[in-house]
Amino acid sequence: MSASLDITIERRIARVALNRPDVHNAFDDRLIAELTKALHSIDSDAKVHALVLTGKGASFSAGADLNWMRGMAKASEAENRIDSERLAALMRTLNFLSKPTVARVNGAAYGGGVGLVACCDIVIASDAAKFGLTEVKLGLVPAAISPYVIAAIGLRQARRLFLTGELFDAAEAARIGLVHQVSAADKLDESIERTLGLLAKGGPIAQREAKHLALRIGGTTLEDAQRIDIQNARLIARLRVSDEGQEGIGAFLDKRSASWIEST
Repeated sequence: MSASLDITIERRIARVALNRPDVHNAFDDRLIAELTKALHSIDSDAKVHALVLTGKGASFSAGADLNWMRGMAKASEAENRIDSERLAALMRTLNFLSKPTVARVNGAAYGGGVGLVACCDIVIASDAAKFGLTEVKLGLVPAAISPYVIAAIGLRQARRLFLTGELFDAAEAARIGLVHQVSAADKLDESIERTLGLLAKGGPIAQREAKHLALRIGGTTLEDAQRIDIQNARLIARLRVSDEGQEGIGAFLDKRSASWIEST
């Protein structure tokens, strides 16, 4: 049993829902550990043909949990590096899962939530969903998720969104390649089932090899991802304990403007 996830397996489909709706399915160390463990279990289960990942309640995932952020802001650089490596391992596990993965984006996806979206093979979003890579507003960067987001939306769009931290809607997410299909909220499950029907027609071994083929030809390998994740974990750990990172996180937690924002 998992406190942070709702997991069902039926008719060869594993459905995993982030189950912290009171905090908009935000990440903390427990959710990261439980989701990583669940993904490994699903990957090794021969009875599972595909995975659907979603969120309970109004949001898909709002990124980092406030209490978790507060704790990591007080932690050492070494502790922050270990923490970042765990988040990177979660993203890497999802990205290289041997089964087809479908993101059912039922609502807002920010920060790490965008990372989960980018790691899935097929993304179907509600037309009410919002997205954002807002880390720079905290004096941070989207390090752990960056390889997967850049692979999804391309370098040009990533340079813009990493720098501005702006929010964007589902139509824009589809335009830049983060989302494959936008559905009316009341038709979202219908769209998911239609896609699962298409996946059911493919041979599971062929689908696994096709996925790995696309990743390999696209220049993404597990070995490269592991190396990059270590570098990115060092980067985000250094920024979290820096003066700017401490000010940005503190301002966010205190609900005030960061010192680098000029008052008008």
